[in-house]
Amino acid sequence: MRSVRGMRIASAFVAGGLVLGAAACGEAPEDDNNAGTGGKKYSACMVTDVGGIDDKSFNTSAWKGLQEAKKENDNIDIKYVASKAEADYEVNLTGYVNQKCDFILAVGGLMGDATGKIAKANPNQQFAIVDAKLPETNVYPMQFDTAQAAFQAGYLAAGMSKTGKVGTYGGLPIPPVTIFMDGYADGVAYYNKAKGKNVQVLGWDKATQKGSFTNDFQKQDEGKKVSDALVAQGADIIMPVAGGAGLGTTSAAKASGGKYSVIWVDVDGCESTPDCSALLTTVVKNIPDAVKEAVLKAAGGEKLQATPGFVGNLANNGVSIAPYHEFDSKVPAELKAEVEKIKADIAAGTITVTSKAQPTK
Repeated sequence: MRSVRGMRIASAFVAGGLVLGAAACGEAPEDDNNAGTGGKKYSACMVTDVGGIDDKSFNTSAWKGLQEAKKENDNIDIKYVASKAEADYEVNLTGYVNQKCDFILAVGGLMGDATGKIAKANPNQQFAIVDAKLPETNVYPMQFDTAQAAFQAGYLAAGMSKTGKVGTYGGLPIPPVTIFMDGYADGVAYYNKAKGKNVQVLGWDKATQKGSFTNDFQKQDEGKKVSDALVAQGADIIMPVAGGAGLGTTSAAKASGGKYSVIWVDVDGCESTPDCSALLTTVVKNIPDAVKEAVLKAAGGEKLQATPGFVGNLANNGVSIAPYHEFDSKVPAELKAEVEKIKADIAAGTITVTSKAQPTK
């Protein structure tokens, strides 16, 4: 969800209370079961963006991917360092180059500039990045066409709304955020066309690319403030695309006693947040599998090709919508079937989902 080039985040924009056990810049990175066996280990080292390791989002997901790679191949050593400010990115990446890590993973497009710079200076070092594609051939990109799964979520939200108004908001107006919002809006529009309805989307206008944003990925009070405004306008289902800031919306929805519900993003919210009872579904970005596969390939001696890299979509299970969990009995069987049919149609190319923010190959 964070972004591509040129976005500047203030140094004061820190991970706050969401980071658990993350090493600050300059401290020893977190090691995971680094018991030496005497053999040469393959080291996979991850640098988080400012969201921190416990962002309930893609830093968490990327770390899970490394953990799963290690489970499958115990010759892989993994560790991470958490960036507390944008200024930490180059320092932390360089630190891992100096430690001679075999594989260095940058998490989030906000790290694009720093990763490109360090990769260019170290052409023989294998890097990888989530949510960006860089010109450097030694940086393996993992991107996700989340507009496809968000299209399903938009259709679902339109079908479940009782007020005829659904909402969404983002952390920043950047491609890994707006791609969700574009797909969501188009899914609602597709529902309206199919059913002869007029469900409105609050918080995002795909045509003008204007909408509601917290300008933050951590502050839960900012997320709650934005979603409160959408609820006041009549929205009864909201999709925050704002990392930890969105937890302000999920907790408020849970406390509302069913007045409104939430669609989470990135990681199944019923696995990653305490607010499952308020979650209709999640637009999932399957980062763990993408990271796991990349690390296992690299550790096995395979050269990772920067072009095309990896682009997750509905057809390859790189994106999906999560189970309905506590809403399972509330979603009509007919609507469930329609959402599944949309998945098949998008995967087959019968429905084309477009967004200015879609990944480039």
